[in-house]
Amino acid sequence: MKRNALLATSLLALSMAAALTVKAADWPFWGGGASRNMVSSEKNIAVTWDPGRYKGSTEEIDLATTKNVKWVAKLGSQSYGNPTVSGGKIFVGTNNESPRDEKLKGDRAVLLCLDEKTGEMIWQLAVPKLGTGKVSDWEFLGLCSSPAVDGDKVYVVTNRCEVICLDVNGQANGNQGVQDEAKYLTDKGKPLHTLGAKDADVLWRYDMREELGVFPHNITNCGPLILGNTITVTTSNGVDWTHTNIPNPKAPALCVLDKNTGKYLGEEGNGVSAKTMHSNWSSPAGGLVNGKETIIFGGGDGICYAFDPASAVGGEQSILKTLWKLDCNPPEYRMKNGKPLKYATFDGPSEVIATPVLYKNRVYVPIGQDPEHGEGIGQIACIDAVTGKTVWVNKSIHRSLSTPSIINGMVFVSDYSGFVHCFDSETGKLYWSFDSKSHIWGSTMVAEGKVYAGTEDGDIVILAASKVMKELGRVDMRAPIYASPVIANGTLYVGTPTHLYAIATGAKAAQAAPRQSPTALARMTARAKQLRAEHEKLASCEAHGTP
Repeated sequence: MKRNALLATSLLALSMAAALTVKAADWPFWGGGASRNMVSSEKNIAVTWDPGRYKGSTEEIDLATTKNVKWVAKLGSQSYGNPTVSGGKIFVGTNNESPRDEKLKGDRAVLLCLDEKTGEMIWQLAVPKLGTGKVSDWEFLGLCSSPAVDGDKVYVVTNRCEVICLDVNGQANGNQGVQDEAKYLTDKGKPLHTLGAKDADVLWRYDMREELGVFPHNITNCGPLILGNTITVTTSNGVDWTHTNIPNPKAPALCVLDKNTGKYLGEEGNGVSAKTMHSNWSSPAGGLVNGKETIIFGGGDGICYAFDPASAVGGEQSILKTLWKLDCNPPEYRMKNGKPLKYATFDGPSEVIATPVLYKNRVYVPIGQDPEHGEGIGQIACIDAVTGKTVWVNKSIHRSLSTPSIINGMVFVSDYSGFVHCFDSETGKLYWSFDSKSHIWGSTMVAEGKVYAGTEDGDIVILAASKVMKELGRVDMRAPIYASPVIANGTLYVGTPTHLYAIATGAKAAQAAPRQSPTALARMTARAKQLRAEHEKLASCEAHGTP
């Protein structure tokens, strides 16, 4: 996907015993559990807060100017992934524009491990760029994968198209697993990096470019799925800079590895890559369907697939058993007057970028495209997870990157055009559509009868999780929001491109203070607009095949 194109789509993992709705506790995976349902049973979550102001001309937020904010962690300059929380630690991807190590400077993709109580960095993984530029590792996009935590291990998909397993404790408890981290972290032509206690500890690494022949388009993105002893990831295989040629149409769009060793176990064999319109960025979902573990995958060809993970047995090429597949584009999005409709046109077909949600033997999945393709028509489908047959579809939704939230017979989902929709989960009836008046990249988050959604204009919109539309509140974060709100252990986490906020309630909240001069904010906003204009110019050049 492109520079900005990472949806909030990212990650989560879970074993077969995981519940469909996460209980009050950690949020260790994208979506909270393998089902990917963006619903939490946490209580007393904040509905009002103030993100505060910068300290003078710095990029540090003055906590004295905030309200209901526990702490604020500085990220890089672009952050599209979603934080996960487990074992007193927070894991979040960003870029290296605020380097944490003077020895590891320059453009890198960074995974930060933060202390849940304070937001202070415990360790980091600062991955060098591929050197391919926008074609496969877009500059300054950072790490777009949402990490999956399983016990004492954390799994992430890097900008280099690798699946990496890390020790949650970093190098502080010794160097486990592979021993070449120093070389791995060192840029070409630079002195060998000296590992320290605040560096990541890599246990194993699987290079999908080298092992599977994957050609990631623009950037690699996936929130890993953990089922039992396996880890399933999408590969981001896609088109090249021309947007018409697929360098390796035979490379898989999804693969399964052993979570303990990184050993290859299997891949999809449906020829998804050969039919891919742009790239394969949707994170897989999974869980029990009629008591049997199942992988659900939204393809870059616009088709939703179900696979049997038990068929991933290893060998040179273990092809996953396909349980069913369903085109999520209606025929009129594919053809008009007997001719195929072009991709990236307003009324043309879309791929699946949003993460499908598995809920009560049904799959809920919208279609969409890279935001740089603009707005367009969309659809959300409800699929019988046993048979793969359509239960209902609704075309009221526009193109969407967003993972749905399903609770109490309602489906809440946002679209890129900026609408938050509420559908009946059984019939697909549209109850309401709320216009945020801004683009929405991330997903809805539902907790305690409230729907949280972040907008590109920088608002967190809070709506009633009911069949009657009601706006409960709106908080201006004063910076765009591309990631999705996350709730864990009584705290709401909201990420902007530059900061991660831990928002609390009651006694945990800081006292509000008079607002300071927004001089620094104006400076940062101007710089952000400049960078955005530069990126849009570059994206336009790429789309038209010009250098």
